[in-house]
Amino acid sequence: MNKLESISTFVHVVEAGGFAAAARKMSLSRSAVNKHVLKLEEDLGVQLLSRSTRRVRPTPTGQAFYERCVGLLADLEEAERAASDAQEAPKGILKVNGPMSFGVRQLAPLVSEFLSIYPDIEMQLTLTDRFVDLVEEGYDLLIRISEPREQNGLITEPIADVRRVICAAPSYLRQVGRPDHPRDLTEHRCLNYGHLRTGTTWRLSGPDGEFAVNVKGPLCSNNAETLEAAAIQGLGIVKLPTFAVGKALRSGALEQVLPGYNGPQLVVSAVYLTHRQLSAKVRTFVRFLRQRLAPAPWEEGVPKKT
Repeated sequence: MNKLESISTFVHVVEAGGFAAAARKMSLSRSAVNKHVLKLEEDLGVQLLSRSTRRVRPTPTGQAFYERCVGLLADLEEAERAASDAQEAPKGILKVNGPMSFGVRQLAPLVSEFLSIYPDIEMQLTLTDRFVDLVEEGYDLLIRISEPREQNGLITEPIADVRRVICAAPSYLRQVGRPDHPRDLTEHRCLNYGHLRTGTTWRLSGPDGEFAVNVKGPLCSNNAETLEAAAIQGLGIVKLPTFAVGKALRSGALEQVLPGYNGPQLVVSAVYLTHRQLSAKVRTFVRFLRQRLAPAPWEEGVPKKT
């Protein structure tokens, strides 16, 4: 039995979380996948996987071995590409998942440009704000907006910074008044993004420290366009990224409030499996996004008050 095949099979099992899922991805039988892993464990004299009826997970030894194997397979792929002329144009199907609002406003125009430059690539772009399992759902690449963090077994490559601003319609500010300090937000109607882990707590930092403010209001939504529209209609104060409210800020439909206070830094990142980091289609698309989105084009003309 070829040890390199066994190592590759082991890596697929870890990333897929099970023998059956790995077998489907590799177009092998479940028994063949199991034999590869058992043979590898026998040769090494250690248990690499902890098996249960619901999911397969690497043991501590298996996790360390997996991380070394990923690097080994990546090095091998790089060597093969160099030997077979890696300069050929990227091609094939590229499955991408991105967040809804950012996808509509920022990704959609870029996808057409990218596909016109690389006609041999076919893209399947899905937009959703729910949690997505890159491995189980078969994506090559995720575009995510979050606070900077690392994910085990995945490459998270920063593309552009995202600034969030607190803003409201002039009509709301004339009627209710303008908050002078984060503590004042408790006396205002606030429109809350529904997928924040902090619930209805807004975390803000400024010249006088950090604040966690419990806000309340008439609307909670997981869609930036919905919150932006409500804010423009004067329904309350909203905290959204500038890629969502930049146009409204430039036109005066919304005005920034509490300009000296900011929420935690967000980053647009490309997330992909470590053993796919050398894939020409993934690498090319990530490079394209970095060229188009850094510095962030949605910041152009948006007031930066401090």
